[in-house]
Amino acid sequence: MAVNVNTNVSAMTAQRYLNNANSAQQTSMERLASGSKINSAKDDAAGLQISNRLNVQSRGLDVAVRNANDGISIAQTAEGAMNETTNILQRMRDLSLQSSNGSNSKSERVAIQEEVTALNDELNRIAETTSFGGNKLLNGTHGTKSFQIGADNGEAVMLQLKDMRSDNAQMGGKSYQTENAKDKDWNVQAGSNDLKLSFTDNFGQAQEIDINAKAGDDIEEL
Repeated sequence: MAVNVNTNVSAMTAQRYLNNANSAQQTSMERLASGSKINSAKDDAAGLQISNRLNVQSRGLDVAVRNANDGISIAQTAEGAMNETTNILQRMRDLSLQSSNGSNSKSERVAIQEEVTALNDELNRIAETTSFGGNKLLNGTHGTKSFQIGADNGEAVMLQLKDMRSDNAQMGGKSYQTENAKDKDWNVQAGSNDLKLSFTDNFGQAQEIDINAKAGDDIEEL
């Protein structure tokens, strides 16, 4: 018994073209929906790899920009506090020059010292209360912090903030506890012209201050 196989070549060709058209349409719809030319490795394997790498780098740069802005905000906050500190120090210097004037009475020097003490307290208040994100900036606890400002490892800047308290030795501030105090009526004895103060600083080093005086000078004048 003979078997005949009929093949419709035209229909098969049309079917192949239809399948190709459907595949192209599906790819176009995917690109329209995603807005991307490459949606999977089958579209462009090498291109997808490059795209992923650039996307990772772009997202890293976005985070780096936010990190840099945080660092700038911290620096600006600290700068504002330090500008106010500078103004206070300038006022204290003005008062010290005013106090050294021989025309001042004891009561005037006391008033000047009271203002200096208040300014000193304000310096310490600024150092203790200046903060960013809950972190103190100027009381010595901040130290050195790293800010990642790039998408790759090693692209960072360091920000160091030190102790701005007035009694910090590195700021030039000193505080002492006397052992042999003199009363307010003490003055330089006749025949004496030299007063030496011996003390130990915050680093444990022995220090000595030599003051030239003349007979009759009181504590305020010294």
